[in-house]
Amino acid sequence: MKNLNGHMYTMEENKPVAPRRRRLHSDEFKAEAIEACLQPGVSIAAMALHYRLNANMLRTWVAAHKRAVTEEGDASTVPTAQFVPIHLAGPHETAATPDIVIEIRRGAARITIRWPHAAAAECAGWLHGWLR
Repeated sequence: MKNLNGHMYTMEENKPVAPRRRRLHSDEFKAEAIEACLQPGVSIAAMALHYRLNANMLRTWVAAHKRAVTEEGDASTVPTAQFVPIHLAGPHETAATPDIVIEIRRGAARITIRWPHAAAAECAGWLHGWLR
C-alpha cells in the first residue's frame, strides 16, 4: 500500500482485471423471448425478469422484430380480424325470435335483463351507455 498525499492507495498494482464479457443469446432464445412479449397482457419488464435479461435490451429486440415484420409485410404473428356473419331476422321471423337476454354477474349478485328482440337497437344503445 502506498501513501498518496495523505490518502491510502489500497488497489493491488499487479492484480489483472478481467474484461467484461457480453453474453451471447441464440436466435432461438431471442425468438422465444420476443414471442412471449407479444402475448396480450404481458409486460416486457416481467419477461425480462423471467428470462434474466435487461428490459431495455428486450425492448430493443421486440422493436426490431416489429420493424422487420412491418418491412416484410408479414402479418403472420399478428392475428387478423375475421368477418363473422350474423343472421338478422326479417319482419316475418320476429315473432318466433326469443328475447335478448343479458346476464351480469358480480360476486354473488346476479342480474338478468330481458329485452324484446324487436327493440334490439334500443338495447344496443342502452348497453353502450351502461358500459361507459
